[in-house]
Amino acid sequence: MASEPAQDEYVIVGGGGMGSYGQGVPQASPQLRADFIDKIKPEEVVEVVRMRLLGKEYLNNVWVEVAALKDRKLTEFGAWEISNLLLGIGNITTSISKYNDREIKERVYRIAKATQILLLSNWKGYGITNVSQFYYVHNIVFSIALSVLKQADAASIQELLKGTITEHRQYTNMPEKERLGQRVRRALGL
Repeated sequence: MASEPAQDEYVIVGGGGMGSYGQGVPQASPQLRADFIDKIKPEEVVEVVRMRLLGKEYLNNVWVEVAALKDRKLTEFGAWEISNLLLGIGNITTSISKYNDREIKERVYRIAKATQILLLSNWKGYGITNVSQFYYVHNIVFSIALSVLKQADAASIQELLKGTITEHRQYTNMPEKERLGQRVRRALGL
């Protein structure tokens, strides 16, 4: 039985029954999936929102204040409270979950309503000085919440993970007669 060594790792499923000899079956790579999941970091969005609400921008690996946003920024207290509203959706569990449009809509509206209530109730402590600032903060939170939850629409991240497979094949130069003999022996349990 002369055969070339496989050039890559392969998996043969089903004990090599009829029709499976010499072909690898596409297998989802657990390591590849784990690496992919590790790269999905929705909680980082919460930190970015907090810093943006504080009127800061990320430049050269440092958060620096943007002078143009001095009239739009919130106080430290306001930025923390508003960004904390996104913690409930800013996690890996939400990103790989499956939500339908109704669930997404309801959740986004609840977050938006909570944002509005916090902004109105704590306007002085948050540093709210005008109506446009209220809408500015509301739209940031609403847009981020919608974007994060839409990742879970129809399980799009789950589907992406399912599509993350690697295919390995074993190529052999075994004569057809030998392969047929091996298949028959396997089918008979010999």
